[in-house]
Amino acid sequence: MYCLRDEDALIPRPRGSLPKMCAALLATIAVGGILLMSPGRLINLVALAALIVTLGPLLHGLCLLAEEVLHHSNTRYQGRSFLGHILPACGLGGKTLLAAAMAGLLLYMTRHSLLHNGQSWELIVLVSVLYTLFKSLGVLGPSEVEVSDICEERKMNVAHGLAWSFYLGYLQLVLPCLEKSFDTFHASHHDSLRVRGSQKLFILIPLNTNISHRLEEEDNYIKFYDSLPNSELDRAGVRGRVYKHSVYRVQDERGKAHDCAVEYATPLLTLYRMSQERSAGFGQRERRQQVLLFYRTLQGILEQSLECRNRYTLILLKDEHEDDPHFLSKTILKHLEQQNKEEFCLNSAPQLETKNAVGIEDWQNPNPMSRDPTLMISLEKPQSLRCPVEDTDYN
Repeated sequence: MYCLRDEDALIPRPRGSLPKMCAALLATIAVGGILLMSPGRLINLVALAALIVTLGPLLHGLCLLAEEVLHHSNTRYQGRSFLGHILPACGLGGKTLLAAAMAGLLLYMTRHSLLHNGQSWELIVLVSVLYTLFKSLGVLGPSEVEVSDICEERKMNVAHGLAWSFYLGYLQLVLPCLEKSFDTFHASHHDSLRVRGSQKLFILIPLNTNISHRLEEEDNYIKFYDSLPNSELDRAGVRGRVYKHSVYRVQDERGKAHDCAVEYATPLLTLYRMSQERSAGFGQRERRQQVLLFYRTLQGILEQSLECRNRYTLILLKDEHEDDPHFLSKTILKHLEQQNKEEFCLNSAPQLETKNAVGIEDWQNPNPMSRDPTLMISLEKPQSLRCPVEDTDYN
């Protein structure tokens, strides 16, 4: 599949570990400063800080646990164990408990004087309770970046579901049959696509989700030509469900026509309608982000699919050239030209290699021999690789 460089610049990459590195750097600087100023109190202060930090999430987890046990244990956790599912879901997993226990144990073993200071215990309790309050009110809630990172990492975005649905419910069914449909189409249309077009399915993904049901209404250089033969499959209780693709004739600036099967990614209609519904809570900014994630997810899915390989081309349409009436046809032709160049390079490479190999043999031997391996037996006695020692006057 071909992807333009400017498209790569638009697609958001998965977030890396830079925040962790920054946090580790800040912690190192802070510990180093305390080590220089108060070297004897470093372990005690670190243990005290760790205890304060971990007690807050523990108290907040207990508040969440009360809600889940009293009101949602039957509906959300049917047949699930209390320790195995409810406690980790409330943030009371083994890591948090272990960190709090280790911090308390370290503080106790060091016999820190703050343990016998009432103000220190007041500080521990007050910070933990205030953390729980602020966390419950959303003051210390996860940021938008954190929520986005969690959703992308756990595949919880709307775009992930739509991409997998588009693949499993449509592309995985029709792309393996696409070659057969093209062969039937060639036989009845004098092989038009094989000469001046593409045998792949072009899938358009506009960033603004502005989808025209008739491509000729969006660009008059694009004309509907014909439809590929229908594919019928029994699906979800429907006998002979019909899947079809439309073939369009795209005209370039010189008037030459190029035929290809083109269609929009239909899940983008869902994203557009969601952005129009107030109850969906889906704005234009979120919609654009989900379109980019949809493109990235679908691209990754199709690249891993052996049965769909070399049968599709994803085209990401930017919304920066809406004033150009022929932007769509130019974009399609650009991908067609790139695809033809790639196919030409792949088809000509074996011929060049064969030609070069024959040329070398002809240069070395005017009568080229067969490349089949043969066994040749010599009747001469084996000879040493060392040069023979000549007799001299010094012998």
